[in-house]
Amino acid sequence: MSGQSHSRVDLLQGTLDLLILRTLLGGRAHGHAIAKHIQRTSEDLLQVETGSLYPALHRLEAKGWISASWELSDKGKRARFYRLTALGRKQLATERSKWEVFSRAMGLVLNPADQEGQ
Repeated sequence: MSGQSHSRVDLLQGTLDLLILRTLLGGRAHGHAIAKHIQRTSEDLLQVETGSLYPALHRLEAKGWISASWELSDKGKRARFYRLTALGRKQLATERSKWEVFSRAMGLVLNPADQEGQ
């Protein structure tokens, strides 16, 4: 966590891809909407900065996990909308599984059952 704010959590390297893929599971979205969805669903604990979001979107597109097209937003402005591809859905399942194993391992290390009371 940063020294300035203990209310937000810094993203671990590699988790941004998972967050983007999971967000797009709900349907197409433009970059700003993706960032806002992550912030809102994490109860403002995660905030994705533009400087991290757009390179990640380009990287995921290059891998074929998402596709992008220019469309008009609800406000009538031209925006790049991103969609999850079939390959992206498979990758989401893989990344989610890895995250769940990592999360379980961290829980075991941080809260070892055999060392309670020490």
